[in-house]
Formats: sequence, structure tokens, C-alpha cells
Amino acid sequence: MFQLSVDELTKLGAEITTREIKQQPELWLEAFDSYQSQKTAIDAFLADIVASANGKPVKVIFTGAGTSEYVGNSIASYLQTKGDRDHFLFSSVATTDIVAAPHYYFYPEDTVLLVSFARSGNSPESLAAVQLANQLVDNIYHLSITCAPDGELAKAAETQDNNYLLLQPERSNDAGFAMTGSFSCMMLSALLVFDQSIDLTQKENYVKAAAALAESVVERENDLQSLVDLDFDRLVYIGSGSLSGLTREAQLKILELTAGKIVTVFDSSMGFRHGPKSFVNEKTIVIGFVNNDPYVRQYDLDILEEVEADKIAVKTLALAQDGETAFSGQTFGFTADLVLPDAYLALPYIFVAQTIALLSSIKVNNLPDTPSATGTVNRVVKGVTIHEYKA
Repeated sequence: MFQLSVDELTKLGAEITTREIKQQPELWLEAFDSYQSQKTAIDAFLADIVASANGKPVKVIFTGAGTSEYVGNSIASYLQTKGDRDHFLFSSVATTDIVAAPHYYFYPEDTVLLVSFARSGNSPESLAAVQLANQLVDNIYHLSITCAPDGELAKAAETQDNNYLLLQPERSNDAGFAMTGSFSCMMLSALLVFDQSIDLTQKENYVKAAAALAESVVERENDLQSLVDLDFDRLVYIGSGSLSGLTREAQLKILELTAGKIVTVFDSSMGFRHGPKSFVNEKTIVIGFVNNDPYVRQYDLDILEEVEADKIAVKTLALAQDGETAFSGQTFGFTADLVLPDAYLALPYIFVAQTIALLSSIKVNNLPDTPSATGTVNRVVKGVTIHEYKA
């Protein structure tokens, strides 16, 4: 797909999605440059929030709907360890959960930084979550990470002193149905803002390494095509740590782009044994996101070896950077001088998952750019009624 002409891709209904997957390494470098240029202002904004909390921890709530929710899911656990633990508590809560039951998440006595992830910034739940936070939390701040400068979320942020707008690279505002560059750029930007474990130079090194690994996937598309050519109609993603959160976005991509013709399951590596493993049959591909943390890696490899030994799947595949321990079966491997922490490793891993979804969509004769033939699933959610909340 990555080598086809624009005309060839257009005939397949895949030009937009293919281009938007392929361009992500360039966008990650743009996102880093944007963060670097705003770092002083962002740090000052966060310092003001900490000062306003009067010694109490600031609750940082990552939020969004669908793929935008999964941004937070993919980084919250990492930042609980690598963020500023003296001042911030990190969690990820879907806007759909917040809007349906805001009293479970917002308390007037807390200091809250609501980090809203949104491609368009126009979904009803995103706007309602911001409004509810303002209504229910006395000391509320917002960090709006979005891809559309003309979206309602971005326009609102520009008029509010307690709201910092962190726009993503222009091309990250995906025109295709499925979020690709928007997801990965928003995830990266949030990591850059909140990761306190490394300095700016090391962050840049991680971004450049992740971009190089993703670019290597383009050159190895045939390996992924061979995987997709197998006789399968089910796919499983598993992982641990932040990569456990990433599995949800990975499975959603293939579910969306094949319009449900390939059925998916996601879980943590250890959790998979506790029931979801029964999903696996002779037409199932199981893909494991292997962590680089030596301790965590053991559990990722254990479950892959177990499934491989069971001989119940058509293919068991590891995605992994080179390490001291490895899966005995097939590995789609990454070689780099830098060993990436899981939240940064998520960038090339999701690039692989997006590519598998793209190839699978073509395999089942779907149109990746417009995968919902019935029109009942939309690029920006419609038909949502937001009810007035009375405390």
C-alpha cells in the first residue's frame, strides 16, 4: 500500500488513510518542535496550577471519547511513575463516562487539570465534559490537546485564562475516518508535557528513534502483508503497562477499518488467561506488544509462549525491540540503539497496528477511507443528547 500511486490508492478507497499513516514519523518530529517552542509557557501554566492547589495534589484527568480516550489509557500508568508525583495524580476517564455520571469524577474541593484530547474538538461529549468540570470543580484548569484550530474545543480554549491550547501539527487533523496521526501526535504531546523522568534532549532522542522505527515498517510492509494473507477472521492484541492501554486502540483500528468483518479482543498479557483466551480459535491471530522493561517483558513473553504451545491460533506474533529475552515464535522486530520506554515504544507499535488494519480492510473488500458503508458510524459522533446536570 505504501508503494502504490495516488491513483491506485484512490481506486481502492485508501489514499487518505494510507497517506495519513505513512506521514506520522514526520508529524512526530513536528509535534516535538511545537512542544519545544512552547515548553516555557507550558511549564509556567503547570506551575501556576500547582501553586493554586495549596500543597494538595492536582488531579490530572485525561479524557476523550473512543480513540481520544485511548490516548489517555496509553500513557496514564506510565506517567504515574514518570510524571511529577509530588504534585500530580494521573488518571484516564472517558468523556462518555464523565458526561453520564460527572459526580463520580468531579468534586468541588479538588484542584483538577482536565486534559481533553480531541481530533476535531466538536464532539458533544468533549464539550460537555469541559462544561461539567467548570460547573462542578471550584479550582479547575484545562489543557486542550486538539488537532483542529477551528474546532469548538480550540475556540473555547483561546478565550479562557485557565485553559492552555496545545494544537497538534496541521496534517494530524486526519481527514480519513479512522484516527491515526491525530492519536499518535496527541499521545506524544502529552508525554512530552508530563514526563519528568528525562530531559528535553533525551525526549528528542526518543522521538527520533520512534520515528526511525516506524519508517522501517514502511520498508517491511510485505512482512505484514504475509500476516494479513493468512486465513483469519479474529484478532487479539495483548500487552502490559502502558502497552496494555494501547491494545484497545490497536483493536479498534482493525474493527473500524474492516467494519467489524474481523472481530477483535484486547487485554493485558496476564489478564488474557482469565476468560478472554477462550476467544482464540484456528482463525485467530494473537499479537503481543512486548515491553522493554525486563520484569514486565517476562509476562508478555510467557503468554505468547503459552498460546504458541497450545497451537490454537493460526499465528502468534510478537512486536518487540531486540532484548536479552525473546519470543521463540515469530517476531516483528525493531532494532535501535535506544531502548524505548513503553509509552514511547507505543508510537511504532501503533504504526504497525494501523498498517495491519489498513491491509485487512483491503483484504475484506472494504474502503479504508470510508469504512462504514451504512453510514451509521460517523467520523464525528452524531445524535448525542446532552442532558442538563443539576447538582
